[in-house]
Amino acid sequence: MSPQPDAGLSDAAEPLAGESIAVVGAGFGGLSAASYLADAGADVTLFERNDHPGGYAGRIERDGFRIDTGPSWYLMPEVFDRFFKHFGRSTDDYYDLIELDPLYEVVWKDGDRATMPADREGQKALFESYESGAGEVLDEYLADAAEAYELGMDRFVYPSRSRLRDMVDADVLRSGRALPKLREMDDYVSDYFDSEKLRQIAEYKLVFLGGSPYNTPAIYTLMSHVDMNLGVYHPVGGIASVVDAMADLARELGVSIRTSEPVTAIEPSVAASVPKFTVETERRGGDGGAAATARSDRFDRVVANAPPPHVERDLLAAGTVDRESYWESRTYAPSAYLAYLGVEGDVDLDHHTLVFPTDWRPHFDAIFDDPAWPDDPAYYVHVPSKTDPEAAPDGHEAVFLLVPLAAGLDDDPETRKRFRDLVFDDLAEHAGVDFRDRIVFEETACVSDFRKRFNAPRGTALALSHTLEQTGPLRPAHRAPGVDGLYYVGAYTNPGIGMPMCLLSGEHVADAVVEDATGGGVLPSVVPTSTLW
Repeated sequence: MSPQPDAGLSDAAEPLAGESIAVVGAGFGGLSAASYLADAGADVTLFERNDHPGGYAGRIERDGFRIDTGPSWYLMPEVFDRFFKHFGRSTDDYYDLIELDPLYEVVWKDGDRATMPADREGQKALFESYESGAGEVLDEYLADAAEAYELGMDRFVYPSRSRLRDMVDADVLRSGRALPKLREMDDYVSDYFDSEKLRQIAEYKLVFLGGSPYNTPAIYTLMSHVDMNLGVYHPVGGIASVVDAMADLARELGVSIRTSEPVTAIEPSVAASVPKFTVETERRGGDGGAAATARSDRFDRVVANAPPPHVERDLLAAGTVDRESYWESRTYAPSAYLAYLGVEGDVDLDHHTLVFPTDWRPHFDAIFDDPAWPDDPAYYVHVPSKTDPEAAPDGHEAVFLLVPLAAGLDDDPETRKRFRDLVFDDLAEHAGVDFRDRIVFEETACVSDFRKRFNAPRGTALALSHTLEQTGPLRPAHRAPGVDGLYYVGAYTNPGIGMPMCLLSGEHVADAVVEDATGGGVLPSVVPTSTLW
């Protein structure tokens, strides 16, 4: 499918006409910000250190296999629809979606397995099979989760409430309904379900937010609404096809995307009244090899999709911003052990499979409280070839395996090999799947890779966890402190972790740029929130 290059483009004014803006990093936040800024009239250059846009959402293409390297769940489709609609486009112009049914399978290590249907009656029957009355309680729980979603999205996420006082706004806390949702997630869910397994089903999505049921506020019950009410999807070609779509859209809007060109320095001018920046880069070969040439360009403003600690420590001159104690005190989201596998023959797992110990708290303790390699891990296996013929050649399966780990762990080769064997033994024992003698190719990523490839503090695979102290307006601001004209976008900022949130972060940072440039702050032709409900 190919979109019409000029169809439906906004006729709105261009409040950023004449502005030159550098965007550093072509992850979802950077691609989103670049598109909104270009649509507002700015001359946008997007720098990406890797040879393909996407950031963590990369791809492996080898011998007929196509495997996403990062995100693999397509959730909250209305956010993607909203993004493309802003530019007069549709997701259908760029990629096809497959709605999954079942949503996923859960394998517990006591021999129990459960398949989550896409329909409500099937979900209720599943819950009832674990706890008498839980089927009817599920209706109540999901209604509450839907309210949490509306509260979070309509009151914080879409309008970008970015001030602390917004957390206690009387309108936001209407009827006091939001206050209980500031409790610990597991404690809150326990009010609905006694069964440990049902609570795990309700809470596992917190891993997508880099959190734990024991350190994340209950407002994130909204994630149960996201998968059980809104559904789980798979884009044909994987998440990489969504990246391709966003990159294509950005180019159609006039964004210059310069891949294999890492930013090495950001130098603000002395004149704060008219922010001007020198952005220094290294131009590399398309294979990611050694630097070929160094260059520098001037811009009016800079939007960084790179981790803010990296920007402040490594890209800005020493002493420009001193927030070391702040970054050291943050709660970082987990890192991960990732295995990307091409397997000959069948792999007897669903598209999404979750493997849990019946007591998963020790694994979360090993992530957040006493960092260590888990002895009895909870993990996730993704087999996209079960749904998507583009993922693997005939007679083969593509496999993606993810184990959340504490950020900052030492992952020397011997340790990684030992842990790989532990997880593969665990999968064979508890899920009955052993493909080790059928692996055609294998690649891995772990803590040190995230540090090296993405300049991720402590090797986090996500960003900052969504603890109560790091939720909503309490996350790092879009405007960089102490440097006029420098902005942050992506998972570290509000609204947070996940592809949909990064899309919205791009909109929010563009609005901040427009506000600073014009004193106004309203992006042209933003789709009203009311049209989404």
